[in-house]
Amino acid sequence: MSDQTNPQVVVPTVEGPVAGIALPLRRGKVVNAFKGIPYAAPPVGPLRWRPPQPVKPWTEVRPALAFGADLPQAPNPRLRAPSQSEDCLFLNVWAPAGAAPASLPVMVWIHGGGFAGGSGSDLRSDGEAMARRGVVVVSFNYRAGLFGFLAHPALSRESEHGVSGNYGLLDQIAALQWVKRNIAAFGGDPARVTAFGVSAGSASISLLLASPMGKGLFQQAILHSPGAARPLSTLAEAQQAGTALGDDIDALRALPADELLAKTALLSPKVRGLTTPRVLRPIRDGWLLPQDERPVFKSHRLHAMPLLVGSNADEGTLLTKAWPVDSVAGYKEVVQANFGDAAAKAMRLYPAASDKQVRARVAEMFADTQFNYGTRLLAQAMSTLERKTWRYLFLRRRPHQADGPHHGEEVAYVFGTIADAPAGETVDYDTTDREISTAMMQAWTAFAATGNPNAPTLPRWAPYDPAADNYMAFGDTVEPGRGWRQPQLDFLDRFYDAAAG
Repeated sequence: MSDQTNPQVVVPTVEGPVAGIALPLRRGKVVNAFKGIPYAAPPVGPLRWRPPQPVKPWTEVRPALAFGADLPQAPNPRLRAPSQSEDCLFLNVWAPAGAAPASLPVMVWIHGGGFAGGSGSDLRSDGEAMARRGVVVVSFNYRAGLFGFLAHPALSRESEHGVSGNYGLLDQIAALQWVKRNIAAFGGDPARVTAFGVSAGSASISLLLASPMGKGLFQQAILHSPGAARPLSTLAEAQQAGTALGDDIDALRALPADELLAKTALLSPKVRGLTTPRVLRPIRDGWLLPQDERPVFKSHRLHAMPLLVGSNADEGTLLTKAWPVDSVAGYKEVVQANFGDAAAKAMRLYPAASDKQVRARVAEMFADTQFNYGTRLLAQAMSTLERKTWRYLFLRRRPHQADGPHHGEEVAYVFGTIADAPAGETVDYDTTDREISTAMMQAWTAFAATGNPNAPTLPRWAPYDPAADNYMAFGDTVEPGRGWRQPQLDFLDRFYDAAAG
């Protein structure tokens, strides 16, 4: 139902008309919000573990007033969808009211979640405040975990390409194709699309930059803490791992979603390999992903485009909190398992002389191998092809915060949602946080509009230069910096060179 305060707004799409809602006037602007628009057919029953299929068109106006269901996953208080379901391929649009068709830059958000969960309904990435700055914002769900990345010999035999896994990446491609078809009707320019994301979402963007199938899906990219340039499992390795669920695909397809979700631990180790491939994430299948990213980036064969990429000061503390590594002896085992003959060099760069130091070194090693190395490599690779390459470092700790900023903590600053929190959770922020949030929103939306994050009220942000290893730091102030963790990242580069032979 609509009322005088929140009237409904109908927009035609190629698949059928949708009715969103006009949000209340703020900052002198009205934003229209559309939630729960299906971009592909429900991937259920016989469509489980198949590439996304076209959605069935409709003729009557379809309500787009509430988030579609989230993928089945562990509970997360920041997710706002009313339910979880395998029928989860929905997207959301926030668009400035009154914009002429195809007139505004578009920002398509790809959520994080470790390729195990996450949602376009996440409270931190609500698109309203960003849309009030003159961009069209899109978010969407994609399949993850066993639903999105299971590879299995029986599934590969079904495929016309002889592959399996990577269904979640194919969902992302389908969502980006929906944007190309439909975003003009919401005021967005399909030729000015910036893909941006965090963690698994930005890792996905990195993979699309290296994939032949990623060409032309978007014109610019912003990557928050990308898990980029990690070694990928091969199709054969991922298929072998998938047989842990059994051989009968028909029986596995018939399993209720909650029973399938409960089998996740069969393919997910408690301690992640830092330099070794993993499954239940994108794999090198020889079709969508013919190669690992690192050789593509090193040979400058990625899709050239304006790019903004960065990471946070403390990427590892929270993500390794549950790791059972508390002693120097246990830490040395982790280092040896990941670095082999280079373990002694790794210990010199990540020294732990006592058990009390182990947690901090594990967190740093995790951060460098999983996020910081790929961030720098992406900046280095793209800067050889495109002058409009920019790097940032997020340093801002909220008041009374003992460590951090942690992985993903910058997202709320970029979206202007730092004051929002799930029911019962308090938010600790002050004037400096509001100023940093405003600065990041200005820079991100300026980049979406022009490929350049420089804004009149910000310090000059120089393009990335590999020789200077420069970045813009967003901490208690906004100021340039250079050489973030350079010795450690140089070591990792040499290590991967040696591993590649």
